[in-house]
Amino acid sequence: MAVGAKQIEAKAGSAFLSRDFRLYQSARLLVILGAEAQSVAVAWQVYQMTHSALDLGYTGLALFLPGLFFMLAAGHVADRYDRRQIILVCYAVQLCCTAALLWFALHGISRIWPIYAVLVGIGLGRAFSGPASSAMVPSLVPKEHFVNAITWGATVYQIANMVGPAVGGLLFTLPLTGALMQWNGAAIVYSFTLAMLATFLVLIAMIRTRVERDRKAFSLHTMLAGMRYVWETKLLLGSISLDLFAVLLGGAVALLPIYATEILHAGPRGLGLLRAMPSVGALAVSLTMVWRPIQRRSGMVMLCCVGLFGAATVVFGLSRTMAISLIALALVGASDMVSVVIRSSVLQLATPPEMRGRVSAVNWLFIGASNEFGEFESGLTAHWWGAVRAVVIGGIGSLLVTGAAAVLFPQLRRADKLTTESLRAAEFEQAVSEPAD
Repeated sequence: MAVGAKQIEAKAGSAFLSRDFRLYQSARLLVILGAEAQSVAVAWQVYQMTHSALDLGYTGLALFLPGLFFMLAAGHVADRYDRRQIILVCYAVQLCCTAALLWFALHGISRIWPIYAVLVGIGLGRAFSGPASSAMVPSLVPKEHFVNAITWGATVYQIANMVGPAVGGLLFTLPLTGALMQWNGAAIVYSFTLAMLATFLVLIAMIRTRVERDRKAFSLHTMLAGMRYVWETKLLLGSISLDLFAVLLGGAVALLPIYATEILHAGPRGLGLLRAMPSVGALAVSLTMVWRPIQRRSGMVMLCCVGLFGAATVVFGLSRTMAISLIALALVGASDMVSVVIRSSVLQLATPPEMRGRVSAVNWLFIGASNEFGEFESGLTAHWWGAVRAVVIGGIGSLLVTGAAAVLFPQLRRADKLTTESLRAAEFEQAVSEPAD
């Protein structure tokens, strides 16, 4: 029994046998902690200045727009150049942007547009670092440890997502006196984020992984290759588009400052707790999946979990008590976590290594649309209908999208094991069953 337990434990942590993977995930943990703390400070600062749901939505739009314009080019760059160097340059840009936010906080700016301008710069850095980071992960571990690496990567992300907003809320309300009083509020949060970014750059610089790159010259044809591949591979198209539309419609995170202030009356610390709860649920599920990974019927599991995501969003939208709201947000995170692991595994396992940058760019464009642009959509609909109606209608929309995806993408319903062979079989089975033109 003891030997069996040790074998299970070793298998559960197999990805961490790689030195580069350990460095990469340590760096991610720190930088996401900083980014999530910063997002709380930005959201609270913007809402304090404007008291406008629409202005909160614009923060998501500012982060999303660079990806919309540059993501496909970023995918080609990730396939052609050293992905580690791309990540270092992009996060150096984000470090400069955070330094600008710190300067704004210390000097007490009264206009909102400089904050939006800095968020555009952060979005530009993310647009190029996202595909490079995603495409680099398979090179950090052996093929047989890849799904374990994806699960641990999502676990690390959720730990940081859980702790980061709480840290941001605590730091924002930390009472400083005397000479340190000017650092109260957003300034101390931005200082924390700067320290996390600097440490991230040091750890990433220590990674030694090198991969073979696509040497094709930049052209419209090569830039669009990832988009064509996703369109032709219906299993990929179904999993990515399901996430896009469900989270786009069901995203309530952008409206949490309104819920914390006007509905739940919880203040900035309550906002940090609300922001952390989706990650609490996601972390619980991800740790479970490390020890008991999805073995069969991965496509149906994904569809069911996205449906649960929509239902939990509706419950949160209707809630007027903190306890129910926290439970609903935990269910939102738990269900989304399963979808993330399955989608990420499908993305990498069903894509040739030389195209992972460009296909990852398409995925990151969809993620950006569902997250940052989803924040704008939530802010806009809340401006039209009010926060509660916007969240409830969005959750119902997520449920409808799940049903539509189950009908339109039978390859997704049939996806079984998370292996290259099984996923390709699901795609091929549907392809040969369709009549020729």
